[in-house]
Amino acid sequence: MSSTLEKIISWIPPLLGGARITISLTLLAVSAGLVLSLFLALGKMSKKWVINRICSAYVFFFRGTPLLMQLYFIYYGLPEINRLLTINSRFLAAFIAFGLNSAAYCAEIIRAAILSIDKGQFEASRALGMTYAQTMRLVIIPQSIRRLIPPVGNEFIMMLKDASLVSIIALTDITKVTRSISSSTASALVYIPAMILYLIITAVFTFVFHKFEKKYSVYI
Repeated sequence: MSSTLEKIISWIPPLLGGARITISLTLLAVSAGLVLSLFLALGKMSKKWVINRICSAYVFFFRGTPLLMQLYFIYYGLPEINRLLTINSRFLAAFIAFGLNSAAYCAEIIRAAILSIDKGQFEASRALGMTYAQTMRLVIIPQSIRRLIPPVGNEFIMMLKDASLVSIIALTDITKVTRSISSSTASALVYIPAMILYLIITAVFTFVFHKFEKKYSVYI
């Protein structure tokens, strides 16, 4: 029993190193996705046909294909198209794939939040002589942000768990570290602390988003 406990304790440092990669990737990818998603959401709402179609196609593609395939294509497929497109950094390849994917989902969240704002807000802004851009920047988007917190929190948690997919390109996240330890020690017990670590991370971020919801969300 003591030897088993010693094994589990010895696995904790490398697992924490993998957790750092998992958390960093998720934070950066969702943050970048949110920035890009704002333009995609506004593009889908645009009355200009070309912009609307391009943004709609982007969202359709990244929501309609598996994240795993997107990750494979960016890391393994792009170099076959052109060597200049080779991404040597596994973390950067994962960041690009996850960021582009997150943007598609967040775009729909933002679009729904904007459309949920009463149309009277638009009419009142026009009456004050505001342009469309001013109305969105000063009136609509600030009000929409409060409505975004719950769904964006859900998207973040989903992306945090989907980050385990990066192990397929040998990025040393929690899952990759767990599989490596399991192979080298011929023991599946390492999955126990790994799952507990995922639960702790998920619980912490769920708690943080819950606090934000209670403080800022219009749904609370």
